[in-house]
Amino acid sequence: MAAIDLTRLRAVVFDTDGVVTDTARVHAAAWKHVFDAFLGGRSTPFDISADYLRYVDGRSRLDGVRTFLASRSICLPEGGPQDEPGAPTVHGLGLAKDALFVQEIDRHGVAAFGSTVDLLRELRRRGCRTAVVSASRNCRAVISSAGLMHLFDVLVDGTEAARLGLPGKPDPALFLDAAHRLELPAGEVAIVEDALPGVEAGRRGGFALVVGVDRTGSQRAAMRRAGADVMVTDLAELAITGRVPVLRR
Repeated sequence: MAAIDLTRLRAVVFDTDGVVTDTARVHAAAWKHVFDAFLGGRSTPFDISADYLRYVDGRSRLDGVRTFLASRSICLPEGGPQDEPGAPTVHGLGLAKDALFVQEIDRHGVAAFGSTVDLLRELRRRGCRTAVVSASRNCRAVISSAGLMHLFDVLVDGTEAARLGLPGKPDPALFLDAAHRLELPAGEVAIVEDALPGVEAGRRGGFALVVGVDRTGSQRAAMRRAGADVMVTDLAELAITGRVPVLRR
């Protein structure tokens, strides 16, 4: 059974969508709506099972637009935050997607994965610190809506990444910033991710353990190649051994 050994780890950093909350599918559906409307028959429709996982999942909103459009040999002007949602610019498409996502979570709320909540509670009971990260600027609203803020010591989202000028995944900057806020080196921190760019970021950042979550079973081999140390389909499969020793001053 895959395990987190708290005799050598002091913290665990969780990705948000698809790991903590069941919101990855909401992101994917919003992206499909926006991209299909933009493509308008000039190219094949956006495929959630292929295009989302390959080009969008785990990336910042604007990087997701750029990467997907590049896969279709489409180049758009960057535009800016003042663009109308849906305008034919990188920012315009990103803003349209964001509006749809926010509309959906406002309407239906946010569900957390019960096994992740159980794991978080057990980690904290054993003295382990926890953080949550996301390339999304909506991370804080999502975690608050799910009622989970009390289970994290640190939150680093897309808003903070933009303020600090942090590059998006697969660059490890987002995870490294979370570790820095936890006052721990990467070598004492585990990463839990469900997206290929996030798994790669964990490997590139030198983290002690990278846990890949593949709920559909479609990315297991790819996540292994990207750098996942262990693979699970659900965090209920992840055991915890030991506890974080108390440091005496």
